[in-house]
Amino acid sequence: MRRDSIFYKIFQQSPAILFSLISDPPANADAYCFDSVSIKETRFEIDGIFLPPDSTKGTVFFCEVQFQKDSKLYERIFAETSLYFYRNCERFSDWQTVVIYPSRNIEQSNLHPHRSLLNGDQVERIYLDEIGDIRQLPIWAGLMLLTTVKESEAPDDARYLLERATQETTAPENRAIIDMVFTIISYRFDQLNSKEIKAMLNITLEETQVYKDIIQEGRQEGRQEGRQEGRQEGQQEGSARFAIRLLKNRFGELPEPICLSISQLSLSQLDELNDEVLGFESLRELQTWLAQ
Repeated sequence: MRRDSIFYKIFQQSPAILFSLISDPPANADAYCFDSVSIKETRFEIDGIFLPPDSTKGTVFFCEVQFQKDSKLYERIFAETSLYFYRNCERFSDWQTVVIYPSRNIEQSNLHPHRSLLNGDQVERIYLDEIGDIRQLPIWAGLMLLTTVKESEAPDDARYLLERATQETTAPENRAIIDMVFTIISYRFDQLNSKEIKAMLNITLEETQVYKDIIQEGRQEGRQEGRQEGRQEGQQEGSARFAIRLLKNRFGELPEPICLSISQLSLSQLDELNDEVLGFESLRELQTWLAQ
């Protein structure tokens, strides 16, 4: 399971979630942004870094998500972070490192050489199995825990997070959470196809309010273009562009013949296509629909 990429997507969506887990968060935690950086002229890469706003010379936070045992993890982390801070110390007033483990038994065994840092206040270790019940945590923290809960518990917990997201978040954030839950469960149950995952989660993405909002925005966008151009063709062209954009988000770049077929659909056919987008499991199903 590619947990690193999942965690970094979570941090990109909600950088402040890291600071809800540590003991001494900065006062301006909501203003931090998440990034990943490379250090030139070395082989070091820092995957997770939380940068204070440019207007302040605050603390830079380094974050490492570690789900496999690495006997030299701290050697690498402290070499990377020290070098980065050395080269950028004029931008920051201090540094801190946060390491996220699923449990304590993943941590490297030889801690003695790093005892000063590990026992000080600049390094914080978070063990996900100790942070609390998934149903008592903030939603984004719950998504982190969803990557580690027992497989038998994962579907119920996933449905709970989806329900909370519908009740507690805005439409764009809800859309992001739906995608994250779907991705996490797909990784955890990689023997199931997309339809089976949807059934497990008791969701039909085409019927979610967020998806309806997206479709409605696209239709309005196309009709607005048509009104501005004063012709029916403008509405059709706008709706066709929107349908192609949705499909590219789902399947990547589309073959030119498919784009051409979509551009030739009528406005009513485009409305129908937009309603069907998330129901397609493959480009082949889309091509079958277009052929019919």
